[in-house]
Amino acid sequence: MEGRVGSLYRYPVKGFTPERVGAVMLEAGGNFPCDRLYAVERGPSGFDPDTPAFISKWRFTVLANHPKLARAVTAFDPASGTLSLKIGEWIEHFDLHDHAGRQAFADWLAAYLGEDEEMGPLHLIEAGPRHRFTDDCEGWVSLINLASLRDLAAKLERGVDPLRMRANLYVEGWPAWAELDLPTGTRLRLGESVAEVVKPIPRCIATHVDPVSGERDLDLVPALRSHYGHGLCGLYLKPIAGGGLAEGDLATLVPAHPAELSP
Repeated sequence: MEGRVGSLYRYPVKGFTPERVGAVMLEAGGNFPCDRLYAVERGPSGFDPDTPAFISKWRFTVLANHPKLARAVTAFDPASGTLSLKIGEWIEHFDLHDHAGRQAFADWLAAYLGEDEEMGPLHLIEAGPRHRFTDDCEGWVSLINLASLRDLAAKLERGVDPLRMRANLYVEGWPAWAELDLPTGTRLRLGESVAEVVKPIPRCIATHVDPVSGERDLDLVPALRSHYGHGLCGLYLKPIAGGGLAEGDLATLVPAHPAELSP
């Protein structure tokens, strides 16, 4: 099974818009670079930066509970810590390396989302050097097979924007749904890096939200279950050998023998 990397995306602030990147360096045992570095708590989440641990997405502002986040287009500069935000013609900038800047962003977001009695006070929190605010405790890197989405779109007789899946890595050239036949531990060469399949990704109602309009316009999870008998789409991967990864690179199965894992 051989394909190529169609596109790469990171999500610096959990729940907000994706940023396309041309190339990254993956580290063994590491997450996708600059991905889910920050999250906005909906009231105290219990996150402890000294002993970071997985916390459910429902403790944060995400598309599943706030679809209109899709309309707030963001871009993050890791060097300066500046988060740029645009809605229509209005542009604002926040310094996420600074406590006051993080609180200013949270205050803006509270005003944008409006009153929500279940929301609680908003606070932007940082994951730290080794933690990430992924939807799964084993969600190091997420992958989508674009042929699978095209197959679903054909059954639905309508387009399905791949960005509904909020993945890091989109692959062209694999047979539709072949990724779900890969057992846990299967090794994939991704550019110069190697990653292991962890498990398929169960989808949630965040995929029901159009990533441009911010409207819930497609019941994608029921559609998956109706047409395929499951609610899965994509894979979680764990990098086991670091290296460069760029758009256009090969995405293919590799032998499992350790001697053959070097890039």
